[in-house]
Amino acid sequence: MEVLDVRRATEADIPACAQVVSTWAHRTDWMPDELPLSQLEALITHAFPNREIWVAGEPVDCYISVDPEEQKVGALYCARTGQGIGKCLLDVAKRGRDYLWLTTHQPNEAAQRFYRREGFVEVGAEPAVPPETVPVIRMEWRA
Repeated sequence: MEVLDVRRATEADIPACAQVVSTWAHRTDWMPDELPLSQLEALITHAFPNREIWVAGEPVDCYISVDPEEQKVGALYCARTGQGIGKCLLDVAKRGRDYLWLTTHQPNEAAQRFYRREGFVEVGAEPAVPPETVPVIRMEWRA
């Protein structure tokens, strides 16, 4: 596997991160297009000062966002799957921590398999929280 160019995100990366989410939603048959690109950008911009966000790709096509206070992975999206990029980003998020949690959409079985491989365990289901409309599964990781 090639060495990945993971780096801390800058505000200039926000549009690319929003585009990755938007593209994923458009390509995922069970995921309704809940938010236009401009709203995705606004959400990431609002969260940016309080998140640890790392990106990969040139141009950016993969990113992870972690809320350091909540110890929550709020987003992990990769346009290129099966290349170890998601694992690399998750490893960066785990560094220096002994606990993380996240939610993943119930229909997203591929993501659930990935997170289980990375040591996350399912701890329960949660209803969708607006603006989302798809129920989620909560998963936790402990070092």
